Order: sequence, then C-alpha cells, then structure tokens
Amino acid sequence: MNENEIREIVERVFEKRRAADGAAKDEAAGSKILIEASARHVHLTKEAVENLFGSGEKLNCVRELSQPGQFLSDKRVKIISPKGIIENVAVLGPERPSVQVELSLTDCRALGIDAPVNMSGDMSGAADVFISGEKGVIFARESAIAAKAHIHLRPRDAEAHGVSNNQHVKVKVGGRRPLTFDDVVIRVSEDYAPAMHIDFDEANACCLEKGMEGTIIK
Repeated sequence: MNENEIREIVERVFEKRRAADGAAKDEAAGSKILIEASARHVHLTKEAVENLFGSGEKLNCVRELSQPGQFLSDKRVKIISPKGIIENVAVLGPERPSVQVELSLTDCRALGIDAPVNMSGDMSGAADVFISGEKGVIFARESAIAAKAHIHLRPRDAEAHGVSNNQHVKVKVGGRRPLTFDDVVIRVSEDYAPAMHIDFDEANACCLEKGMEGTIIK
C-alpha cells in the first residue's frame, strides 16, 4: 500500500467522522425544548370558585401563561391538611371539570400527605386536602398530586422531534447542575405551545434558569 492509498483511506475515515458529528449536532439541535417550572397551583370548578369566594364570583385573568388559553387568576387559596397549611397558593384559569391541586413532593411532605406522581388530569390515588378561600372551605377529595414531568408539543413539533403522543423520553439538561430527567411524557395537541414543564423540586435540582433548554433523548 503506497502513500497515496493510505492518504485516501485516512481522508475517507475523517469524512465519515465529520458527517457523523454533523448529523449528531443537527439531531441535538432539532431536539431542544424550552423548560419551564410550574409553581404549586390549584385548578377549580365553577362551583368550587363560588363556594370559596362567593356566589357569582369567577376567575379573572391577571397574566396569560405560556400555554394558550391558560392564565394566572386573581384568586389565591390555602391548602390545608391535618398536619400543615400552605398559604397563598395560585389558582389557575379557566375553570375545569374537576378540582386539582398540583404540588411538589416537598409541599406534600410539609402537609403530611402521600400524593402520587401523576400526569395532570390523572387523579388515581390522589390525596385528600381542604382548600380555603375568602368566603369558604371545601373538602377536595382525591385532588392532590405531584405533576409528572411532561413536554407539550403541537403535532408539527412532535413530527419535527420524531416523537409521538404519550411517548416516554429522557431530557438532558446542562447548566450548573447537569442532569438527565428520565420518564418524561410527551403530550401532543394543537392547543399547546412547545415547552417542558417541571415542578420547583426538579427546577432546583438542575438549577433551572430562565430560557434554559433541554435535549430530548429518545
């Protein structure tokens, strides 16, 4: 084997390596997703709003949230258990068909309740709490959960990322405390804006900063 043949082999090897590195970079860039932290909050029914704040009361928008149609309302509540109270909890709008309390696991320990880590809307095994408003108190049976980390995507976003509704993926996060979130659920709907949602325990674990992105790993 002469020198020219060796040079050609080496060049082909490097070309393949450069192509593989470029594909990997393109794949990583296409798999980036904005990460947002969700603070503890409550979703209420129309009936619950009136029981807590008075007849005829409704949820008024103070600030639009990143997900279309969702907003921070002008109402605040207390979450009460036999072992603790968490005050000044945000109520999100609009009203929903059922009452749902979304807490971090740290919140759950402070309240002394055993709440499951579920997808929003899945109330199987949810804990019981009391909710107190300005005009009343309600017993919210099987309402409290810790929300499972999930990613909102529109159908075109899911296609671009190569994922599908209810698929479970990993998300790698860099920054000051790099980590990888396992078992993150993909949720696909035309009503969504692309974002990954985690709670404050998870946000603190990765030192989340505004605008930080993660990489979806299938």
